[in-house]
Amino acid sequence: MDVFGLVGNPVSHSLSPPMHEAAYDALDIDARYVTFEPAKDGIADAVRGADALGVTGLNVTIPFKQDVVDVVDADDLAARIGAVNTIDFTGDRPTGHNTDAAGVRRSLVEHGADLDGATAVVVGAGGAGRATAFALSDAGSSVRIANRTASSARDLAESVPNASGHELDAVPDLLADADVLVNATSVGMEEDASPVAASAIHGDLTVLDAVYSPLETRLLRDAEDAGATTVDGAWMLLYQGAAAFERWTGHEAPVDAMNAALRSRL
Repeated sequence: MDVFGLVGNPVSHSLSPPMHEAAYDALDIDARYVTFEPAKDGIADAVRGADALGVTGLNVTIPFKQDVVDVVDADDLAARIGAVNTIDFTGDRPTGHNTDAAGVRRSLVEHGADLDGATAVVVGAGGAGRATAFALSDAGSSVRIANRTASSARDLAESVPNASGHELDAVPDLLADADVLVNATSVGMEEDASPVAASAIHGDLTVLDAVYSPLETRLLRDAEDAGATTVDGAWMLLYQGAAAFERWTGHEAPVDAMNAALRSRL
């Protein structure tokens, strides 16, 4: 039996176990997905222990995504983003990957967005913002990054090809001719609020909100009212998980089964 899992602190809220277990059941794979919660300074020991115990793969979540880069052999994308959310133990040494970028890209494409040549606005320059900015840039988009701390947006833009950094107040102007909007902040999770004024959203946008609890955020309601295409955060969670599953197992992910398991718990 293969053992996969999630390492983070905390992890009790995670929806990854039922999503991955549904994939194993759908394809009749003898595997289990479990959670690990090491001390916040214990990620190196946790990775070494998982490797020694024969764990096949791990997802990585807060607060370890950045720290684990120095513990594994990170691939080019994960190194550029500066974060690892998937570890593969099947080689000589644990390798690190970032499937958050794949989750962003596939979520948008599956909802009809053409990213090659698109103009995209990303709100947020933290971990999710970094993955989103690189995903969109690598897909051929021009990326405009806006953040409450403008210097963080500009610093990120310097490392992302075809990107620029801006203050949050610039978002309405940045959106005027944009094709894609991604909220990569936690705004909308704890309160009924949006990082973007409703008046700035137009019907030609595809709007992805990385927040998935609640599924229908203020931003997505405003986008729907404006006639924009809306993409909730559960799609991003689903597709990053599917990319990890495919890397670990070599099987095409049963996304319908994974999606059903995920949404049944939201």
